[in-house]
Amino acid sequence: MIKVVIENKIPFIRGVLDDYCQVSYLAPEDFTADIVKDVDAMIIRTRTRCNASLLEGSRCKLIATATIGTDHIDLDYCSQKGIAVYNAPGCNAPAVAQYVFASIAYWLKEKGDLRPINTLTIGIVGVGHVGSIVERWARQLGMNVLCCDPPKAEVENTNNFVSLETIAEHADIITFHTPLTKSGKYPTYHMCDATFLDKVAQCPLIIDSARGPIVDTSAIIDALDNHKISDVVIDCWENEPNISNELLKRAIVATPHIAGYSREGKIRATAMSVKALTKHFGLPDISLSETVPAGAAEHVSFETIENSYSPKEDTIALKEDKYSFEQLRNTYNYRSEVKNIILE
Repeated sequence: MIKVVIENKIPFIRGVLDDYCQVSYLAPEDFTADIVKDVDAMIIRTRTRCNASLLEGSRCKLIATATIGTDHIDLDYCSQKGIAVYNAPGCNAPAVAQYVFASIAYWLKEKGDLRPINTLTIGIVGVGHVGSIVERWARQLGMNVLCCDPPKAEVENTNNFVSLETIAEHADIITFHTPLTKSGKYPTYHMCDATFLDKVAQCPLIIDSARGPIVDTSAIIDALDNHKISDVVIDCWENEPNISNELLKRAIVATPHIAGYSREGKIRATAMSVKALTKHFGLPDISLSETVPAGAAEHVSFETIENSYSPKEDTIALKEDKYSFEQLRNTYNYRSEVKNIILE
């Protein structure tokens, strides 16, 4: 029987595979080289680091991560060892888009900013699963939209994309939605650094709900001190869960990496991980007890997004105790995503 070890914080999965596999459920810190040496597969989240230290000598042939990102997995090592890696692209994209606009609404209200949403320019850096929803909703809300995605721009011969410098010059809000890469033609590590922040011209709101190291923590604090930027919304942090106390104090929205934590997104992610495992090992299709939801709402309003979620309570909880980061994340009460509005 296929032996599988599953992170015990993954929702909606307990018992799903038990009739077909020998399953163990473990906390991330309990994934050790000794534990995984005789497993065939693992289903994990971002807190389990999959590299040579964990996997050397293991018979593991599949890692399914119930997340969009894979920067916690050494993909080169897995490729060399013949370990298949599957992620869950787009699973929580609607929830992250919800978080972005809910944070914008909160920022405007807290600052007493009376500008209508349709008078603002939003710069979207990275127009993949999340960024494309943010773009679509922003256009529905009447915002002026600037998109920057150099890899996409190379493939799509259109005028839909602008440079990062153009976004710095014109955007009132800049939101990042890229993977974390440190090499290649377009690395994203510290993309939002002192050089970039020196170019911003509209005293914008900066939002990072993608990956912590996309933003240089020291540079963003300096930009706040020097009034180069208005405020910062941080859901993804450098060195989390050991996050910067200074940035925590300064951020208008500060949350424990829960931007994508919707109930619907978690169901999608779990279903995708289960499907990857069953297909890889030739098992029957296995359905969750929960119905897998459809994707992002086609039509939204600023009011429906604002009413669907506010980051206020999550921010207060983290600011009260930064050491509660993991507890808040692991015990988060999954919210519902934005529902479609009915067009007349």
